[in-house]
Amino acid sequence: MSRSETLGVALVGCGTVGSAVATMLTRDQEILRARLGPHLALRHIVDVDFSRAQAAGLDQGLFRKDLDAAVTDPAVGVVVELIGGVTVARQVIEKALEAGKCVVTANKALLAQHGVELMALARQHQAALAFEASCAGGIPIIRAICDGLIANRIDAIYGIVNGTCNHILTAMTQRGRTYAQALGEAQQAGLAEADPALDVSGTDSAHKLAILAALAFGAKIDLAAIPVYGIDHLEPCDVVFGGELGYVVKLLAIAQRQDDGVGLRVRPAFISKEHPLAWVSGPFNAVSIYGHATGHTMYYGRGAGGMPTASAVVADLAAVAMGTAQRAFDHLAVWPDRAAAAKQLPIEAVRSRYYLRVMAEDAPGVLAQVAAVLGRHRISIRSVLQHEPLPAAEDAAGVPVVITTHQAVEGNVRAALAEVDALAVIKAPSVCIGIVEEYPEPL
Repeated sequence: MSRSETLGVALVGCGTVGSAVATMLTRDQEILRARLGPHLALRHIVDVDFSRAQAAGLDQGLFRKDLDAAVTDPAVGVVVELIGGVTVARQVIEKALEAGKCVVTANKALLAQHGVELMALARQHQAALAFEASCAGGIPIIRAICDGLIANRIDAIYGIVNGTCNHILTAMTQRGRTYAQALGEAQQAGLAEADPALDVSGTDSAHKLAILAALAFGAKIDLAAIPVYGIDHLEPCDVVFGGELGYVVKLLAIAQRQDDGVGLRVRPAFISKEHPLAWVSGPFNAVSIYGHATGHTMYYGRGAGGMPTASAVVADLAAVAMGTAQRAFDHLAVWPDRAAAAKQLPIEAVRSRYYLRVMAEDAPGVLAQVAAVLGRHRISIRSVLQHEPLPAAEDAAGVPVVITTHQAVEGNVRAALAEVDALAVIKAPSVCIGIVEEYPEPL
């Protein structure tokens, strides 16, 4: 589009993010016109409840309840979907694409589950689908992968992509809170939902990992095949013991190339206090990407919230207005609808280091028994940490023995721990937490 042209925008969903997008499109016109050229004109705000829009002081003349009229308006060139969910939102996006409109969305769940079909539909109708806001709020991570790092073979991604979980883990690590205490504080601060299951279970992070890995590896990713473990069963003692060993626990979304495929998982993991991701605290997000040419690059910022997410949405609108979104969508081969399925490794085939905690009798020879089992399963011990037992807990819970391993195959670790837990000297089920090391830099 030329500097004199106008791109009409229909906004569907005017909650926290939608009202922020509408505010930016109306309040920040001078900034946008000075930098962009083509004019972004908000034509319609579609919702069933306009209380948030009214509270934001938006023009009530833009309020609509007729979705079809807004989407098919000839003056509208792009539809912004911000209602969330995977049912009505999908219908909105399909309706817009079938009308030949480009679509901007922040809907990570929908893209993770149905992105391939929606991209194919967009291509069929000569439209584009843009989704910068879907994975890390205001952090331009999609652009980094599809533009700045396009010359790289991406070998690994380590992501802290859920601010709720990171806030909870920061409270547990830095202030000694239990999981329940940290969750309660996050809810009181408005940083966790009343029902936090989507966040604390790791599901939200898995949605984002599926999108990022698809683009990074240029492959279709099966969301259902990603192993996901949340933070809701993490015990304070493991946070403390990990800290004594020089580690910080984070909920990490991990994608790594291995010789035999791609290892994807979402899980609480220990990372060295020296790694930049260990410094990411509170509700902030960060994503480390390892390219064969660049080595380690890291992207940090606010991963959620009205204005940060709106920033990414409006950036996508700008890309649509300038034609860069359409050109990238037409010509890049990284989009999963154009790619073969990734060979996703089962969790048993993943190689990593591990933190193991066993609760054992305070008796001679216990460590030797445990070490013998690990040895039979080709697991090499790197360090051992043992604390004095609390007198009241000595007989009931046993003594915590913490072991860190060298690189091992997860299937071997699981089999070994099943055998360890069956030993007569073990008082409670063992705990296993992955240890993520810095990915090797290129020479």
